[in-house]
This record gives sequence, structure tokens and C-alpha cells, in this order.
Amino acid sequence: MQNIMKHIYMNGDLQTGECKPSYSEVPWLELTHKEINTDDRPSPRLFVTHLPYQLIPKALKNKTTKVIYVYRNPKDVAVSYYHFHKFANYLETPKNFGAFLQTFLNGQVDYDSWFDHVRNWYDHRHEFNIMFQSYEEMIKDLRVAVLKFINFLGRSLDNKSVDIIVERSTFKNMKSNPKSNYENAGFPTFDNSVVGFMRKGIVGDWKNHFTVAENEMFDRLFQEKMKGVPLKYTWEIND
Repeated sequence: MQNIMKHIYMNGDLQTGECKPSYSEVPWLELTHKEINTDDRPSPRLFVTHLPYQLIPKALKNKTTKVIYVYRNPKDVAVSYYHFHKFANYLETPKNFGAFLQTFLNGQVDYDSWFDHVRNWYDHRHEFNIMFQSYEEMIKDLRVAVLKFINFLGRSLDNKSVDIIVERSTFKNMKSNPKSNYENAGFPTFDNSVVGFMRKGIVGDWKNHFTVAENEMFDRLFQEKMKGVPLKYTWEIND
């Protein structure tokens, strides 16, 4: 999303947009005011965040700010987070996936429980000018997703520009692009000897990690926790 937003707001100058890292053009809201130099950035200012609803600045509720909330099926999130824990030096390396899964289900991870995160944002959706976007739908048809973002943001781009954004935002191309790939950013918080930041990005990798018992337990908890939240979830790419 950082990469897509960066390109959408390049005002047609997509070559310039490729020269700056995505994380500098769309910085993390969690960083301090001094680090992101908010006052020096012209409007509209773009940010990315993992913050749960209860920690979001109240000013976002003025509805002049637009919010795109991207959610992913939680089984793949758990797998991705497990590998990220091995990649990020500031996180504890899990003993194995089974142990990490229990930690994940208990919400004992950064940014709180996945279930609470999605539910709270959805339950308070009327407080924001917000759209919800499934990660899996982006994988299925990235161009359709990019067009939805452009429309929601009130932007106007020609077909050639849209094609360039889609091409530059595929997982394969981002993985090899140092401007969009944190693995090559030289951050000391990441262990670049471990394949972690952009690993696979596929739908359904959870099937390579979950046991039958773990999957059944997860399904029961999901049904309990997400009852009444009608967002569409894709567990396999052919769903």
C-alpha cells in the first residue's frame, strides 16, 4: 500500500516516484513528529500504520482524512507474522509455529489481537471516511484494486499511469526493487540473513504450516470472534 499510494500521488511524474523509497514518501504514523517532519510535507500527507482503533489520533475522525484499511485472512497473517518474528531483531524468535500460533491467538503480539483489530475498526467505521480492502482481492486482480483506490481518493490517472502503478506494485517486482523492499534498506532492526520482509505474499500458505487440529481450533475461534463482521475472507486463491 505504501508503494501504491506513493505512485498514485506522483501527479503523473512516475519516474520521480520511483527515485524515492516508499517508506520515506509514505512514512509510519507510529514514528515521532520530529522523525517524519510532518510540517515540511505538503498536503495531502500520506501515512501508513498498524495502529489499532483505540490508538488512532482523534483528528482522523473528522472525515476529511481518507482511510484505506487493508485486511488479510488471519491464518496467512499468523504465518507471515511468525516468519517476521524471525526476521526482525527487536522481536522474540519463536520456538516453533505451534507455539507462536497460540501467542498470536491470545493477542500477545504487537498491535494487539488480529480479531480485535479488525472488529474494532469495522465496528467504528461510521466515524471515518473509510474503505475496507481485502489483501487477497488485490492479489487476484491488482488493477481493479488500484482503480478502486484512485476512485476513493478522488484522483484522476490515465490508463498508462495505472498500468505502470500495477506493474511496479506486484509482489515480484517490489521484492527486487530496493525502493520498495525493506530488506535492502539497511535497517539494523532487521536480520537480512533471514528471508523475511517480502517472503512469499501468496494466498493460502497457512496450509503449509497448520496441523489439522490447529486449523480446527482456529476456525472455531474465528467463528466466535468475528460473528457479525460481514467482511469477505479468502482462505485460498480459488475461493
